[in-house]
Amino acid sequence: MSLIRSVIHLLWMGVTVVPYALAILLGTLLGVRGMPLYRIARAWLSLCISGGRTLLGITPRITGMENLPQGESDGVVLLVKHQSTYETFLMPTIMPHPLAYVFKKELLYVPFFGWAIGRLDMIHIDRSLRTQAFNKVVQQGKSLLAKGVWVIMFPEGTRIPRGQKGQYKTGGTRLAVEAGVPVVPIAVTSAKCWPRKAFVKTPGVVDVSIGRPIPSQGRQPDELMREVEAWIESEMRRLDPEAYRD
Repeated sequence: MSLIRSVIHLLWMGVTVVPYALAILLGTLLGVRGMPLYRIARAWLSLCISGGRTLLGITPRITGMENLPQGESDGVVLLVKHQSTYETFLMPTIMPHPLAYVFKKELLYVPFFGWAIGRLDMIHIDRSLRTQAFNKVVQQGKSLLAKGVWVIMFPEGTRIPRGQKGQYKTGGTRLAVEAGVPVVPIAVTSAKCWPRKAFVKTPGVVDVSIGRPIPSQGRQPDELMREVEAWIESEMRRLDPEAYRD
């Protein structure tokens, strides 16, 4: 049954992405920019998440929303545990501010999905050009943060299997220090239902725990990231103790 549900959900995403992506592309041709396009993208992501709830039986359980900055102009860098595609789709649907992802430029070539995100206020980088890539993240990130757009990054860089920890990189904290904004650590247990690189998804609850903002002023990026890492990994063990028995 899980296999059938997973096939149906994949088809659902594949079919529905086309009209939403075309709407974004048409909007850019008509000179539309910014929030109107983001709202279209977020509407499709909401459709995927609600489809996941109905078709796959996956339900998000979110705690800590009160920890998010409340001001309309408050900037923040979200640093999120990365276990699957699920949190990539979920975050824009639950956050009170528009989000800008930092992602590898190869995604721009994915039909419809990539074509659409290339028209949004996102930060796509060439990871083989490390210095230039980071300079682009800082330049575009500071500009977006000043507009009330929150930057979201996955400090481990890639999806990590359940119960494991990747290498936390300091790109997100370096941006926060440069921009003078806090970071918010977020733990996610999506791999319980939607494992990394797995086609078959299983029903269950995905916990999303949002930590308190950590100021970046006067901090060193590596020391700040160690604090983020310690909070996220400790919270992961609290949320999903079965995955961390050893």
